[in-house]
Amino acid sequence: MLNFAGWNVAGGAFLRRWAPLPLRLIVGYGFMAHGIAKAARGPDAFPALLQAMGIPEPFLMGWLTILVEIFGGLAVLLGSFVPLASVPMAIVLLVAMFTVHLPYGFSSIKLQAITESGARFGQPGYETDLLYLACLATLVLGGSGPLSVDAMIKRRASLVLRT
Repeated sequence: MLNFAGWNVAGGAFLRRWAPLPLRLIVGYGFMAHGIAKAARGPDAFPALLQAMGIPEPFLMGWLTILVEIFGGLAVLLGSFVPLASVPMAIVLLVAMFTVHLPYGFSSIKLQAITESGARFGQPGYETDLLYLACLATLVLGGSGPLSVDAMIKRRASLVLRT
């Protein structure tokens, strides 16, 4: 039996149940940060990029993407309806991967030069998209963990069923 911060931990089961928490925090925050950054540039900036790429209905698709990133990210951060929120989030990632990042290869970090003003990087590849997809799949398959809205709903439902 392993003692971790005063808790008896048998076979790591105690720690394993907390594994989803860092995934939720980084994926949720990452999506929200990207959505907020897009929205902060103004209502027409991201749709204009989509229009330049030839995406149909760029204003609608741009704002749907922003809303998915902000509210999907919040849902993941809170562990709230993660399997449902993951579907549109995965679609956003796949579209970004195939329309923007795929031509630049796998690596998300491409150091091109170090200048007096600092490092210069090239266009990111699809590596980060795959990492986000893997994290979402892990959360869908393994659950949101103990500190989540999903776990709270599950606990309340089990209490109701017992009475």
